[in-house]
Amino acid sequence: MESAPTNHTRRGAFYLRPHSAAQDMGIEKANYGNKTKTTLTQGSVARGMLLFALPIFISNLFQQLYNAADSLIVGNFLGGEALAAVGSSGSLIFLLTGFVNGVSLGAGVVVARYFGAKDWDRMRRTIHTTVALGLVAGVGLTVIGVILTPQILRWMGTPDDVLVNSIAYFRMYFIGSIAVVMYNVGASILQSVGDSKSPMRYLIAASLINIVLDLILVGWLRMGVAAAAFATIASQTVSAVLAFAKLTRSQEAWAVHWSEVKFDSPSLKAVIVQGLPSGIQNSVISIANVIVQSNINSFGAQAMAGCGAYSKVEGFAFLPVTCFAMALATFVSQNVGAGRPDRVKKGMKFGCLCSVLMAEVVGATIYAASPWLIGAFSREADVIAFGVRQAHTITLFYCLLAFSHCCAGILRGLGRPVVPMMVMLAVWCLLRITYITVTLHFIRDIGVVFWAYPLTWSISSVLFAWYILHCPIPKLGGGAPEVKA
Repeated sequence: MESAPTNHTRRGAFYLRPHSAAQDMGIEKANYGNKTKTTLTQGSVARGMLLFALPIFISNLFQQLYNAADSLIVGNFLGGEALAAVGSSGSLIFLLTGFVNGVSLGAGVVVARYFGAKDWDRMRRTIHTTVALGLVAGVGLTVIGVILTPQILRWMGTPDDVLVNSIAYFRMYFIGSIAVVMYNVGASILQSVGDSKSPMRYLIAASLINIVLDLILVGWLRMGVAAAAFATIASQTVSAVLAFAKLTRSQEAWAVHWSEVKFDSPSLKAVIVQGLPSGIQNSVISIANVIVQSNINSFGAQAMAGCGAYSKVEGFAFLPVTCFAMALATFVSQNVGAGRPDRVKKGMKFGCLCSVLMAEVVGATIYAASPWLIGAFSREADVIAFGVRQAHTITLFYCLLAFSHCCAGILRGLGRPVVPMMVMLAVWCLLRITYITVTLHFIRDIGVVFWAYPLTWSISSVLFAWYILHCPIPKLGGGAPEVKA
């Protein structure tokens, strides 16, 4: 482990670099080799965040397009039971990948903090530790997913007429899950240093490949739901390869060198401290969603298909939510590292406002167009009815979902990931499950399940608003995030 530079001030377990005059003036350009890269710590807050968030939005749009392509093509070519198998995939896949992706997101916050502080050595160590962690986690996820898929699907109460297709889909997906993990690691590194355009390009390429493979394997050759999963992991492999080609060929400080990929103890500790709460947060949300999905499954295959179709449509509504939440985490972390609390406050306000307004516009659009949107996935009247009912219950409350996610992103950027983890564990997991379990005992109606989302989004929004108003912004000039409750 490298010793600390002598001009650093010790603070706890980390060393914090004093500000330079250039930093105080807002001149934040990272010089490495012969290249100069502008960060998010200078210039117009609104312009900087929009230019950073827009590629994330487009990336998420294309990712959702190729996720929806599986359901669209499967539903139209293979029928309702196959659509139910694919449509119910989201909650289980997120259960098994959400933890790893949450840790990657936390690692990106650490990288962004070091980037803002211009601590290139610690940034490089953190990046290579994150890559090593991703490789190990990807292999573990593959083994666990392939082995446990049948049992988890049975625990979820998957109907017998859907079970065979579901097992085939999930097992094929998890065979290639290391590509999913490594793409997220690569994209997280690139975004943490201000490059959101490269991951966008890679996801566009992956989306087009996925759609073409779906049409050939499922639409033309009729190879079944496993072929749809194969199309997804094949396209995700391409995006992972492209991301790491960019990182390994780069001449910048954040370049990945395979010979340096190993676990560095201080860096691993920083990644775990920041990323573990985000991973746990993703896992508890996904566990709650799996339980919610099991309740939906109890209403039969048509309910599964209708709600699965809605979930694909809903994914598009999450785009302004996720893009600004991710942008806020990076923006806040870089500016905390650079010692710019003034920009942190401006970015928080602007990001939350944009996300909430965009989410509500999208929600109202989906509310009005839901019969046609759900109908694109299936022609069966009962399937459409279930999907439309869910849309009409939930979509006008997307503003609350956006606000909660933005607050979670802000708190991760401030080095306080424990807070969103605790709020979502208590509200989005425990309270949601309790409400559904108790209420369904007395009122056997699927609408009870649908209302769980707006109710819990409302409560989390109130809690986050209170905490954000009372949360001080750290005035640090560098170092790793200090995680506090």
